[in-house]
Amino acid sequence: MPSIRNIAVGLPVRDGHVLVLDGNDSVKGLAFHRAIGGGIEFGETAEEALRREFVEELGVALGRVELLEVVENIFTYEGTPGHEIAHVFAVESAEIDAIPLDARLHVLDQGSPIRWVPIRETPDPFFPHGVAELLHARL
Repeated sequence: MPSIRNIAVGLPVRDGHVLVLDGNDSVKGLAFHRAIGGGIEFGETAEEALRREFVEELGVALGRVELLEVVENIFTYEGTPGHEIAHVFAVESAEIDAIPLDARLHVLDQGSPIRWVPIRETPDPFFPHGVAELLHARL
């Protein structure tokens, strides 16, 4: 039986842009943006998972983090159903702030593309669900 996945994701915001992973669902033909982060491991707090994920995925340490909201995300990706409980954090990091707005990066442990995208101007949706509203509220 499928299970619900608990995740922690962060939203680094600078100059009206957010640093996100670019994704594509080939079954739906949908390009999207996804907040950076990943699964919470047993015995780990959401904040600890968030900090670990940013080191694993970008090689950066986070400074101040603030829990914005916990959202439920029920979705289908590449034809497979998924269900997540996402702890969404605002994050600050001097290392992330040093990344140029035109930089094209890749997740260190899987190669997925990461880049700054303008929050107000992108036609692609943000996931997990509810992230776009949180971003617009922070502008």
